[in-house]
Amino acid sequence: MFHVVLYQPEIPSNAGNLIRLCANTGSQLHLIEPLGFSLEDRQLRRAGLDYRDVVEVHVHNDFAACRTSAGESRLATFSTHHQRFFAQFRFQAGDMLLFGPETRGLPTELAQAAEESARLTIPMLPANRSLNLSNAAAVVVYEGWRQLNYAGCESSENR
Repeated sequence: MFHVVLYQPEIPSNAGNLIRLCANTGSQLHLIEPLGFSLEDRQLRRAGLDYRDVVEVHVHNDFAACRTSAGESRLATFSTHHQRFFAQFRFQAGDMLLFGPETRGLPTELAQAAEESARLTIPMLPANRSLNLSNAAAVVVYEGWRQLNYAGCESSENR
């Protein structure tokens, strides 16, 4: 479905939660080093439960290697500094969704790497801190998947 990309993630439970999100949406997870944890971290394993076997988790040395891995995917970047709300973007299957580290967000050069129309933000009330990384990615992935009519998901009427 999507390429969910975490640039230098710091918190193992966020990565674990995103493994679970990707398993449930058919997305791939990309982690760009350095990581603030080991992939064997107990918190990551606990949050990701047994989904690690059904999710493609790719670890890359840098953003360029990640970009190459995802091929011709469109890039969307997420930052509190961007102005365009993510729900105004028309998502496509295979989009690369780039999120920054929990404590500092995307560096400017990466935040600006997407076309201007794909530099997105999640609306929040003023003067509040950002959403948790795994929550932010979940909001975005589910909006994108909703726009694609939950492609690949069995209808609830068929269950």
